[in-house]
Amino acid sequence: MPARIRCPAARGLGAAMGPSSTIASRSATLLWPATLAASTTTARQYASMVESAFAGMSTLRLPDDYVPPTKPPTARPSDVRKSQLLRTYTSLLRSTPLILIFQHSNLTATEWSAIRRELNIALANVSPPGTDAAEIASKVQLQVIRTRIFDVALKLVEFYDPSKVASTTASTASGKKVKVTYNHDLSKAAYEAVQAVTKGDTPLPATSRYAELSPLMVGPVALLTLPAVSPDHLAAALSVLSPSPPAFPAPSRRKSPGYYDPIAQSGLQKLMLIGGRIEGKVFDIDGVRWVGGIKGGLDSLRAQLVGMLQNAGLGLTSVLEGAGKSLWLTMESRKVMMEEAEKPAVEEAEKVVEVEKE
Repeated sequence: MPARIRCPAARGLGAAMGPSSTIASRSATLLWPATLAASTTTARQYASMVESAFAGMSTLRLPDDYVPPTKPPTARPSDVRKSQLLRTYTSLLRSTPLILIFQHSNLTATEWSAIRRELNIALANVSPPGTDAAEIASKVQLQVIRTRIFDVALKLVEFYDPSKVASTTASTASGKKVKVTYNHDLSKAAYEAVQAVTKGDTPLPATSRYAELSPLMVGPVALLTLPAVSPDHLAAALSVLSPSPPAFPAPSRRKSPGYYDPIAQSGLQKLMLIGGRIEGKVFDIDGVRWVGGIKGGLDSLRAQLVGMLQNAGLGLTSVLEGAGKSLWLTMESRKVMMEEAEKPAVEEAEKVVEVEKE
């Protein structure tokens, strides 16, 4: 075993480092309580500041009858999907002038996609880019609806008048009293108006639009909505969704090969037109097709109406002028007859006067 070599330099290094490490540990021991005390003092100061802030805020209190402007009182929960669908349907009925109603038999997503694709192609054919017709075609929608909720929306649109709701008094956040009117579609006034009409055994008026449309709200229903009454777009939609030659023939296989795709044909066979709502009036299938068959669209219909009014005015003028002329001719002929009848008497009187003079 080799002899160990003594290293006094290492022992001296340890001796040199010993006092410094001891001083560092002692300084850390002396400094730690001061740091801990400072942090504790800062935390206490922050806590006192928070307590004083909350004490000042506790004096601010909203009035008991305060209602947030963004969340008015409702008869139905406003944060559920059914309520939002109801508001969507009422807005749709009030703002859409042309609605077609279809019954469908559980179409798949791929079938709906194929039908919408062919519908967009047909609408694009009658809508040159950059025109008003193209804007109408871009806003045409085919959507599936919840039948029961749409039935309630029909009642609201017809039997509820928001302008007749009386205003009430509420407080603002500052405590000021102001008059507000809660007449939205989810309000208590809307709920009571619908219940007052539909409850009991009282039958609805025969002229009611809801009474005409409610028999159609059975089973799965889909709507085709157009933002304007355009016979050209309506005819293009009918030729795809409900073809009936010769007025609305289906697209040819050469122009629209995708229309004869098995998926599209399967979906179209499950889709059936049952009626429509145009400018607030209910139309059956024949009425919808009559509107779609107007040649030249609304401009042509307006021109025909103007022509009819002009012809009616000319006819009335002719009748009035004819009556005046006939009366004038009658009076003139009577005048001539009376003058001819008076001539012999005048002549005899003149002869008598001449004889007396002689």
